[in-house]
Amino acid sequence: MATFKVEGGHRLCGNLHPQGAKNEALQVICACLLTEEKVILRHIPDIRDVNILIDLLCDLGVTVNKSGANDYEFCAKGVSIERLEEPAIQKKAASLRGSILIIGPLLARFGKGVITRPGGDKIGRRRLDTHFEGFEKLGAKFTCDDKKGLFHVSGNPLKGNYMLLDEASVTGTANILMAAVMAQGVTTIYNAACEPYIQQLCRMLTAMGAKINGTGSNLLTIEGVKHLGGCDHTLLPDMIEVGSFIGLAAMTGSAITIKNVAYDSLGIIPRAFEKIGIHIERQGDDIFIPAHSEYHIETFIDGSIMTIADAIWPGLTPDLLSVFLVVAVQASGSVLIHQKMFESRLFFVDKLIDMGARIILCDPHRATVIGLGNKQRLKGTVMTSPDIRAGVALLIAALSADGASIIHNVEQIDRGYERIDERLNRIGAKITRME
Repeated sequence: MATFKVEGGHRLCGNLHPQGAKNEALQVICACLLTEEKVILRHIPDIRDVNILIDLLCDLGVTVNKSGANDYEFCAKGVSIERLEEPAIQKKAASLRGSILIIGPLLARFGKGVITRPGGDKIGRRRLDTHFEGFEKLGAKFTCDDKKGLFHVSGNPLKGNYMLLDEASVTGTANILMAAVMAQGVTTIYNAACEPYIQQLCRMLTAMGAKINGTGSNLLTIEGVKHLGGCDHTLLPDMIEVGSFIGLAAMTGSAITIKNVAYDSLGIIPRAFEKIGIHIERQGDDIFIPAHSEYHIETFIDGSIMTIADAIWPGLTPDLLSVFLVVAVQASGSVLIHQKMFESRLFFVDKLIDMGARIILCDPHRATVIGLGNKQRLKGTVMTSPDIRAGVALLIAALSADGASIIHNVEQIDRGYERIDERLNRIGAKITRME
């Protein structure tokens, strides 16, 4: 288990370059299974979750060549889906929630697939019903082996159908979309997720020869094709990392420029930070955050307390609520953080309270933050990262605190942030990684 020793209280200054989008990477890597031809993916982040998924595809027979620091060539010509039931491969798949995304492409191309119950962050219930109900709508048969903990799907040929998803699940939409692109006839997916990750997946599939209408909306229409070819696809910058860097700059009172952020794909994120008093300057496709000696949370027009809540895109992504919560700790004013989608994501606030934050955990979904207004500094402490997003929020808190902090289990942070300690140290942070 790795640990960060963080010396807080240092101002940072310089440029940060966001990694490729983690959530997009998990989808587009799995999409390589749809074709025998070579697929080039650029700007793949070098993070634990993505690397495990690439290893998993290699185990299935995909040929993977690294052509640049973050560029890869995939060729899934020699895939052997029978290997999926091997215990070692199932164990690897179980360590990663994104492994569920291999089912859709395998079902489309080979007519069957099997996967163990996927792992990932323990942030609350994350059901998979939407995925398998969508496959069943396409004519697949779903069975669950409770004894072995395996999910099986089979269906050949798949046939297009109309479906209204019970939830706008991002991974569910991606999985069903990849299964539908080679189904016979027309598939209509209503209440589809429309996050930039899904839009990027649609663009990649279209470049491979798929016929998809409605990209960017919650109504996707897919006309099935018999064959998909290779493509050359570049990932977006990770908007969660961009938001994390905005919060880092504000919380530490640092002047930071975030380069090449794909600003028009950030949606409501910049405005949400402005609501808690963060000044953001757009400079072309870069973002500059000037040093903040103080920042003030807005109120609603009637004077009531500001609420920051997650929502389905184009609403605010739930992956950033942990960062918003920690940044509000040093604001002037109060804010209600409402995490609607996951009931365990706010439980890390006890660590912030130990550091001196004024937070009331109202229930598993809501926390009220009474800002310190930079009149009192947080103090360093010992803590453990519970998940990716809470982990980076605790790191931001530690960098702003007086004294040293110890953060255990930083493998959780490594799952979503590429060499975060090295990159932040280059602009003035004092983070030591200890094994």
